[in-house]
Amino acid sequence: MTQYQSAKCMQGMAVAPHSLAAESAVAVLREGGNAVEAMVAAAATIAVVYPHMNGIGGDGFWLISTPGHEPVAIQACGFAAQKASLDFYRQAGYQHIPVRGPLAANTVAGTVSGWEQALAWAEQNTANSPLPLPRLLKDAIHYARQGVPVSPGLHQQISSRLAQLHQHPGFLWPVCAIRQSVRCE
Repeated sequence: MTQYQSAKCMQGMAVAPHSLAAESAVAVLREGGNAVEAMVAAAATIAVVYPHMNGIGGDGFWLISTPGHEPVAIQACGFAAQKASLDFYRQAGYQHIPVRGPLAANTVAGTVSGWEQALAWAEQNTANSPLPLPRLLKDAIHYARQGVPVSPGLHQQISSRLAQLHQHPGFLWPVCAIRQSVRCE
């Protein structure tokens, strides 16, 4: 009979929907950062390497739990824009609120302000000295500058929305990879 042992992590662990984000979080923990700092690092990395699932233009919802204390919740979703009303959309010629594009953003992004609130909480409620923000963003900045392999999921999402995405200034995508059916991993 084969015996299995549970994995043990002596210097912390992190789980994220993309391995590079989990690695960013673990690197912060190994450098003495706390769990909140690790999650900011992971979230920033996810915004670069897995943007179809999480980005800085969205909202954030935090639940921070420490042993022996009540959980702390941070709701980092922005307020709706004052002009985002049914009349505004009707006057702009819409019968429905658009699903994509600049008029679809009917709330102000709250992700980054959520990071700020969570880091402020961690600074007040944890024993370690806070890591500087440039360190927490280091991996995300590196991946944004150097690039990463595109995951199959992101490739599929971009491919299925290519016509919509090309309408947005600044959108860049290697169209040749799509046309040549190059599998991005």
